[in-house]
Amino acid sequence: MRQPDRLLARQHLFMRTVDAAPVRFVRPSDTDRETWVAYDGPHYLGTVHGQFDTDGHWHIQSLHEDYLKLDDAVRAMRRPATWTADRERVRRWARDILNDRRLLVVDIQTTGLGAAWAVQIGITDRDGNALFNELVNPLCDITTAAVTRHGLSPDRLATAPTFGVIMPDLAHLLDGRLCLAYNARFDKGVLERETHRLPKTVRGTWGTRTPACWKDAMAPYAAWKGLWSTRHGTYRYQPLGSAYDAITNCRRLLVTMHRMCTG
Repeated sequence: MRQPDRLLARQHLFMRTVDAAPVRFVRPSDTDRETWVAYDGPHYLGTVHGQFDTDGHWHIQSLHEDYLKLDDAVRAMRRPATWTADRERVRRWARDILNDRRLLVVDIQTTGLGAAWAVQIGITDRDGNALFNELVNPLCDITTAAVTRHGLSPDRLATAPTFGVIMPDLAHLLDGRLCLAYNARFDKGVLERETHRLPKTVRGTWGTRTPACWKDAMAPYAAWKGLWSTRHGTYRYQPLGSAYDAITNCRRLLVTMHRMCTG
């Protein structure tokens, strides 16, 4: 079992496997501080300071960054040489998205994972104003795990409109718009499944609209954070954090996008 980070203060030498690659930590002989030099194989990664008596974070000396988890500090030190350029591309991408007057931010709460159905659809404009916030009766079971997260039980949704009822208003709102989501493939997939299970006479309204253009903030945010996974050879997924309320999540994504523009 991996030791809690605070116990490492007693050790002058230890190994840590991060994303399937071992890292060796050596405390310099000329200090008793909680300071270690990290080596990725024979290669020097950087120097970290364990701030166990203050905020409990790991401070990377050369990067002037702090992380709660030592593994994340290692991932930051493993960044590829292209990270600065990658981050600048993310900044430009985020600025272009936020400056687009067509922008809508979309979040969908569902019956579960995988091939799930919608139980709440939230949409804001680029200023965070709620344009669409509807509970949806999914006409099917909702997993216990999903109810625990978002609190939308079958009893609460029994009187909510079905997707077929709200679809015309939703189709009108999304017509030709730029839709931003966190894991857009999932949210777009929910809407496509919901549409396909409607009778042809009902879903015709959706088909007459100009398709929305979807943008996903998940990979850009991972690149902006810059925690590199040697196992996958890419930037590690970063959770955005969720209140499990669609409109709240839309606004949280907007705040993150603005940080990506300026940070």
